[in-house]
Amino acid sequence: MLAMHIPDGFIDGPTSLVAGLIAIALVACSLGITARTLDEREVPVVGLVAAFVFALQMLNFPVANGTSGHLLGGVMAAVLVGPYAGALAVTVVLVVQALLFADGGLSALGLNVVNMALVGAFAGYGVFVVVRRLLGRSAPSVTTAAGVAAFTAPVLASVAFTLEYAIGGNDAVSVGAVAGSMLAVHSLIGVGEAIITAIALGAVMAARPDLVYGARAVARAERTLAPAPAGVP
Repeated sequence: MLAMHIPDGFIDGPTSLVAGLIAIALVACSLGITARTLDEREVPVVGLVAAFVFALQMLNFPVANGTSGHLLGGVMAAVLVGPYAGALAVTVVLVVQALLFADGGLSALGLNVVNMALVGAFAGYGVFVVVRRLLGRSAPSVTTAAGVAAFTAPVLASVAFTLEYAIGGNDAVSVGAVAGSMLAVHSLIGVGEAIITAIALGAVMAARPDLVYGARAVARAERTLAPAPAGVP
């Protein structure tokens, strides 16, 4: 069993439909914002991020009780290219996986996009921003904050899945059992996600820190919020 990718029939039709509509709305919003704000020079970087996440998601590692896990990639993508472009990159990966590799059901594609692309990119990036500001302005703080966010994102995704199962699950397993299993498994997945994300971002920060959206964006926000020097209006 592959953790997090939801197969067809696991969540009922109405819940899957609502998740699909939410996914379409947020992906369309992300596409519009990205089209307005993304520099032409950054477009190839988004493609490279999507390819990198795709490759890493194809590498599964055993977790427990016959369950395997893989990098979700939402935090890594969001920190590298921004939450909106990051959400789009992971969404493209999930669509390709569903259509070409039957990795996750087609009727559950909206659910998988919500849990892995949107929760990962937006909630994960929010955790990154908070931790980054607490740690201060330095290259190690970027990789550390990304690692913390990358650990948190799979756990938040598992919470989202548990809520979806509670609303429209097939009742094959109790909600309590699903919650306990998902949180335990995705906490372990989060450890691997944190390590891989921190190492990958550390490598990029060492070579081209200017390419890391999260480092630039938080630094700009810190400069904006910093008090003016004495005597300066």
